[in-house]
Amino acid sequence: MTLPFFIARRYLFAKKSHNIINIISGISAAGIMVGTMALVIVLSVFNGFESVIVSLFNTFDPDIRICLVEGKTFHKNDISAEKIKQIKGVIRYTDVLEENALLRCNNRQYLATIKGVSADYQNNPGLDSMMVEGKLITEENGGSFAVAGRGVAYFLGLNPHDIIHPLEIYVPRRTASYSVQPDQAFNSGSLFVSGIFSIQDEFDSKYVLLPIGFTRDLLEYTDEQTSVEVTLQKDVNTNDIQKEIQKIVGPKFKVENRFQQQETLYKLMKSEKLAVFFILAFILLIATFNVIGSLSMLIIEKKKDIGILWSLGADERLIRRIFLLEGLMVSTMGALVGLLLGAVICWIQQQFGVVKLQVSGGSFIISAYPISMEWLDFIMVFITVFLIGLAAILFPVRNIRPGSIRLKGV
Repeated sequence: MTLPFFIARRYLFAKKSHNIINIISGISAAGIMVGTMALVIVLSVFNGFESVIVSLFNTFDPDIRICLVEGKTFHKNDISAEKIKQIKGVIRYTDVLEENALLRCNNRQYLATIKGVSADYQNNPGLDSMMVEGKLITEENGGSFAVAGRGVAYFLGLNPHDIIHPLEIYVPRRTASYSVQPDQAFNSGSLFVSGIFSIQDEFDSKYVLLPIGFTRDLLEYTDEQTSVEVTLQKDVNTNDIQKEIQKIVGPKFKVENRFQQQETLYKLMKSEKLAVFFILAFILLIATFNVIGSLSMLIIEKKKDIGILWSLGADERLIRRIFLLEGLMVSTMGALVGLLLGAVICWIQQQFGVVKLQVSGGSFIISAYPISMEWLDFIMVFITVFLIGLAAILFPVRNIRPGSIRLKGV
């Protein structure tokens, strides 16, 4: 044990001649502890919400999506499906054709996006688990069916058990001329709803899933499509497969992973988390001013000890290290206790959901605030608290001038 650390530890735990110094030191450690705990809890809540949102989007978004760099539709044979299916880790290859359409049912109208998908899309366990009514069936026994989002179903009054009122779909005719009658300017088709899914309002109020053959006939296409969705096995390297697919499809197409498909959303979540981190770190910086006050008062109280150490041959560097370590111990103790308490509170919320979500006007998919603890956050918080504490401590420590202290009788 070094001499500066030994003396600093004695100063930290020994009773001071003025009790107010003990009180201020305790308040300093408590302030750092509360600030650290708040940082850990808030960051863990942000991680929890991010995990929930990402899981919802991942239910609908594919692992990899292939679409044109310029333009909207391309022919099915423009992409070598067989080569992509042979890539190790690829488990599903789905042709997709999307277009806006007017929907009608029960004398109600609604604008939505129809998403034509190939038959293997029905083997989507993630989306299948989000079905609230009916089943995820777009094709069965030669028949075609629609699977609607919950928002679309609400606006149109759709019901999978309704065998009287089919869903009617209207899209503008691609070959229509200006001379035709208005009622002949649209292609239309009708089919019954087999199921209703509920993921997130952005999807629920926008999409209706249809068989891609039905969608092509409705849009007067032959083999055109707007994208390809590729599903991968778990625990595979998505980046490597993405690069391999990009080599196959060439520069005419862009190959996007899940982050790139929702890049704006993910960047927004990261920015919000970073902004909250800096706000709480600033509050923590203000709390460390107590450390400056308590350390300054301790230095004043220990002037006699500083003079004795100076007389015994201690240099300025050693004396300053004593009080630097004193301040760092206060900051570190507060930080470690704050990290521990923050982790305990987060664990309790994870296990028991003590703090509930109060959602007005409806229900959310989770009932309590979600928590996701990440070791990187704990390390980042500790380093931040340590650096803030160090910066605060350096101010009073640098002003120590042992040579200017004179003891009586010397």
